[in-house]
Amino acid sequence: MPIRKLPTHLVNQIAAGEVVERPASIVKELVENSLDAGSRRIRVEVEKGGSRRIRVSDDGGGIVADELALALHSHATSKIGSLEELEGVATMGFRGEALPSIASVSRLRLASRPADADTGYEVEAEGGESSEPRPTGMPHGTVVDVRDLFYNTPARRKFMRTERTEFGHIDEVVRRLALARMDVDFELAHDGRSIRRLLPASDEAGRDRRVASVCGDEFLAQAISFDTDHAGMRLAGWIARPSFSRSQSDLQFFFVNGRLVRDRLVAHAVRQAYRDVLFHGRHPAFVLMLELDPARVDVNVHPQKTEVRFRDGRLVHDFLFSTIHSRLSGTRPGSRATAPASLPHRGDNVHELAAGQGRHQAGLGLGVAESVARYAELARTASAVPSAQQDNETDMPPLGFAVAQIHGVFVLAENAHGLVVVDMHAAHERIVYERLKQSWGEDRVRSQRLLVPEKIAVSRREAMALESHVDEMSRLGFEVDLAGPEAVLIRAVPGMLARADSQKLVRDVLADLVELGDSRRVETVIDEMLSTMACHGSVRANRRLNIDEMNALLRDMERTERADQCNHGRPTWVQLDMKSLDKLFLRGQ
Repeated sequence: MPIRKLPTHLVNQIAAGEVVERPASIVKELVENSLDAGSRRIRVEVEKGGSRRIRVSDDGGGIVADELALALHSHATSKIGSLEELEGVATMGFRGEALPSIASVSRLRLASRPADADTGYEVEAEGGESSEPRPTGMPHGTVVDVRDLFYNTPARRKFMRTERTEFGHIDEVVRRLALARMDVDFELAHDGRSIRRLLPASDEAGRDRRVASVCGDEFLAQAISFDTDHAGMRLAGWIARPSFSRSQSDLQFFFVNGRLVRDRLVAHAVRQAYRDVLFHGRHPAFVLMLELDPARVDVNVHPQKTEVRFRDGRLVHDFLFSTIHSRLSGTRPGSRATAPASLPHRGDNVHELAAGQGRHQAGLGLGVAESVARYAELARTASAVPSAQQDNETDMPPLGFAVAQIHGVFVLAENAHGLVVVDMHAAHERIVYERLKQSWGEDRVRSQRLLVPEKIAVSRREAMALESHVDEMSRLGFEVDLAGPEAVLIRAVPGMLARADSQKLVRDVLADLVELGDSRRVETVIDEMLSTMACHGSVRANRRLNIDEMNALLRDMERTERADQCNHGRPTWVQLDMKSLDKLFLRGQ
């Protein structure tokens, strides 16, 4: 076939294959246009899951009559005009493809009225042909009405799912955009019935309500909120405690300058931050909002703009990791990150570890015996204090004082709020693990030379990464030399991992360096070994503790980082306040 220029209508239909994946894609593009127009109220109306009709109306700046028809032409946009503006684009859309692509596979009506105009104007498009603008009565803002999606491309229509499934995707899009712009009023209706209304949030309480309406009340109850900045970047949001882990990544929202994106670098940073507190196979839940100079991030790397590329990915990765890691480190009794006393931790969504018989192992930093003498006198003093004084929140530790042990498994304590139940093994496992990490800190960088150096084959990219990160490999305890363009020689490995598979470990580290410019693979392997040691070295079920030992355990929990959960993400303690206890026994009813 000879080379020829494709008709405009066919070009738009090809573009529609990238932009219009399903009805939810149309909602995303149209709502993003409304946000770019400065809208404060957006209403989305859907019929038959979007296959029959999608109508998006807003109160934004509107489009003047002379530009209305131009908005339906390919690559016609008001958002960028030069390469410099493209490199620092701050709007949600910028390519000028959405409206013409949508119009090529549907019957579209576009009506708009700027705030200073006396009347609105509308145009209609069908099959690639558009009408001349004509006057119409309407309030200021813009309305885009899309009917009979894929009516002229039946092959695409066959791939649409059921009405319920397609509407579910639309609802998900609206929820995600509502998280990105909490200052905007969103309304979603399906078949004439209002399904979701999200009022604008102007304060912290309003933002919490918006997050709870999208992610659920339980997520908000178990979430740690924060707002921090570093090196010209700002990170704010909510991260769920490990006990609220999920079986899938359905509650993970990451926004860059208000744009919802998926990014491997971000996923890796979050996964590494949770590695000490989350069991393998579980997924954390979070809502993270990163703000930085638009010139430092490239949003023009994906047709649907769902991926970005950071100009300094290593800095972003470290900022995310350190921020989330430090917040999770503060999850201990009495800290600001600890859940409210009236809200018990939920452990029913994580796997249960079998608590077997065991013995007390010496030399692993158990900490119970060494703390008994220190807190025995304090516990005896507290027991002699009248109960009215014990209820004083300022005089009592966060976990209170022990009163009993149940079946050698749970410790019961009384604090200012009511009853505390502690999983003895899970709590002590976290204490031992954190102490082991501190005691083994120096061994993380010690190397042990191999008797016979090992030669392994690598790719050229991995060899180049090794050449650029020699100091990084040395810091991790490796001594690795190039033995050719596609081979390396392993001469030394971290001392603690001398018996590990050194070839696999080096390959994994080099793969991380190629993708991320950094690797925490060694730390992860060492931490897994220490976690196993902590599990075996902790007090086991059916081991009887006296009151002094129980109080020593409680005090150690209050001083230990991440003490709210064990190494596998299980909660170590729950709080039952007096209101909850009264409810159990119908007191006052």
